[in-house]
Amino acid sequence: MDPFLREALAQARQGLSEGGIPIGAVLVLDGHIVGRGHNRRIQIGSPVLHAEMDCLNNAGRLQPADYRRAVLYSTLSPCDMCSGAVLLYKIPIVIVGENRNFQGPEDYLRSRGVDLRILNHPDCIGLLRSFMQARPADWDEDIGEITAP
Repeated sequence: MDPFLREALAQARQGLSEGGIPIGAVLVLDGHIVGRGHNRRIQIGSPVLHAEMDCLNNAGRLQPADYRRAVLYSTLSPCDMCSGAVLLYKIPIVIVGENRNFQGPEDYLRSRGVDLRILNHPDCIGLLRSFMQARPADWDEDIGEITAP
């Protein structure tokens, strides 16, 4: 497994161990991880801290030129919100661990010039699938769905 995807998966597992949703991300600049994050919506009661947003926040304030040569790794296809951050900062490459359990606006990202690479790694697929089966209401909340009573 790619070492950067391995670190994103470690972040996802950390999120799960904290009682959260198992999605992780890392931002790589010039071959080095400059930011790590995992979904922390449940842990801190945030409406926006998906893994990619947490990762970008933890990377700190970078220069526009830095984002334009960065690679974002995420264990899951980025949602609309996280895809917007990719577009805002003009991150050119996004490596996605899987898109079988959830698929964000991938065609839109590609239409805007993002090189989106979907790996569908079995560890990423299995980790989120297990979570979705065990905690469907938490998953639905994360993606803005209404859970049937």
